[in-house]
Amino acid sequence: VQLQASGGGLVQAGGSLRLSCTTSGNIFSIVSMGWYRQTPGKQRELVATATSGGSTTYADSVKGRFTISRDIAKNTAYLQMDSLKPEDTAVYYCNVRSRYRGIDRTYWGQGTLVTVSS
Repeated sequence: VQLQASGGGLVQAGGSLRLSCTTSGNIFSIVSMGWYRQTPGKQRELVATATSGGSTTYADSVKGRFTISRDIAKNTAYLQMDSLKPEDTAVYYCNVRSRYRGIDRTYWGQGTLVTVSS
């Protein structure tokens, strides 16, 4: 199983980016797909998640600016990031959680760098 995150890059403050997370291999019974981010010296933090039941969760710092969506048929997740701020600069990681036959699994992508210039 592999997760491939893409869409990062350099953008000016106020701009937008759209991240994509595609999966390859068999992931059974996905519970949620989401995005986390990390900056040097800090812990990885939740940005947004979307469950297979349709609920979403956002970090307070991105509410109203970021939107997570999923293509369930393709096991793909997206993160639309608008009104970007310099403090959004980080490596963004795709995350998938599954529960199959009573076993919980967590998968991580390799990360994609988002840099927001002021």
